[in-house]
Amino acid sequence: MHEMGLVAGILDSVVPTARQAGAERITKVSLSVGEMTEVIEEAMVFAFEALTEGTIAEGAELDLTIIPPKSICLECGNEYDHDRLHVTCPACGSAFTQLVQGKEMQIDSIEVDLPDSEEDQD
Repeated sequence: MHEMGLVAGILDSVVPTARQAGAERITKVSLSVGEMTEVIEEAMVFAFEALTEGTIAEGAELDLTIIPPKSICLECGNEYDHDRLHVTCPACGSAFTQLVQGKEMQIDSIEVDLPDSEEDQD
């Protein structure tokens, strides 16, 4: 399950960033993940819940946006959407195509709880 490794890498990035910002807790992590990465959404959620246990991200929401694949035909120039298995050009039938979308793995945002400032406590 490569999702564990992916989530570990994501947490290696977001936890120090949140701490540097003075966050007490991470409440949400938003990711864009390309369908062609073959990530299984349920496995990502499971890995996130397991690996955040005992960290400032424990209990945080994982918001996944799955990006569908899109390719361009290198023969006729047609740009088209497709699924993971059918990548040949629907216009000319060529197998000479290039994936232009669908392999993303990007942290879009993190939401955190910041401590109340001393000014707010007066």
